[in-house]
Amino acid sequence: MNITAQMVKELRDKTGAGMMDAKKALVEVDGDMDKAAELLRQKGIASAEKKMGRIAAEGRVDSFVDANGGAMIEVNCETDFVAKNDEFKALVAGLAENVQLSNPADVEALLASKCAKCDKVIEDALKEKIASIGEKITVRRFVRYEGAVASYVHNGKIGVLLNADNKDEELLNDICLHIASSAPKFVSRNEIPQSVIDEETRIEMGKEDLQNKPEAIRGKIVEGRVNKLMAERCLLEQPFVKDPSVTVGQLVEGKLTIKSFTRYELGEGLEKRQDNFAEEVMSQING
Repeated sequence: MNITAQMVKELRDKTGAGMMDAKKALVEVDGDMDKAAELLRQKGIASAEKKMGRIAAEGRVDSFVDANGGAMIEVNCETDFVAKNDEFKALVAGLAENVQLSNPADVEALLASKCAKCDKVIEDALKEKIASIGEKITVRRFVRYEGAVASYVHNGKIGVLLNADNKDEELLNDICLHIASSAPKFVSRNEIPQSVIDEETRIEMGKEDLQNKPEAIRGKIVEGRVNKLMAERCLLEQPFVKDPSVTVGQLVEGKLTIKSFTRYELGEGLEKRQDNFAEEVMSQING
């Protein structure tokens, strides 16, 4: 029987099995969907799906840089216990390398691509890791730049990927450290959407300490406050963390141009589960 891509997708959706495992099961039972799902359960391949409903807000940020550019990725798991495991660290490092080498369009494309150092589809390899490690593992996001790229990752918790027009490694590394520490949102004022400025202006105009001021004076005070806020968010206007007497813009002037950067903070915006350490250890022991 001809096994179609739609049949494979349907079985994957039903069982959570990897692409190749789903196809093999369908071939083995001549396309019978129910028998294929039963076969996958018998083999334990569908068991990874049981873990996919859990909260995964721990994990690791890692990067990979070569002569052509670089990539940074965040991969989440359930516990810090697993995030510190060497097997999980190697998994994240390998995924960052795959992003750089294969240049996938998005997470779905990354999961569907072949592993750079093995012959497996990444999604299938990930399912195997979930089964062996015993926790939900998800690829949350990644970013990739071409050209002169530098990166800095702090304890797997904060990562920075920086793209410039000149490979001044020492200077780029210093700027990466600065971004990790100071958390700018934009390279320069040119990148700030007008909607952001309008929102901050509205908030400042409504603050209680200005309500008794004449409107003209209040407008000038708000303009000054918003300008200060925007400066704090722009990389080039921030005081350089190693020497606050100069801004980052002054530091790089005449040396290089910063094109863009991305800063990841592990788990930002994700719900955290409330386990204590003893419970975490017991959960690992009990599987």
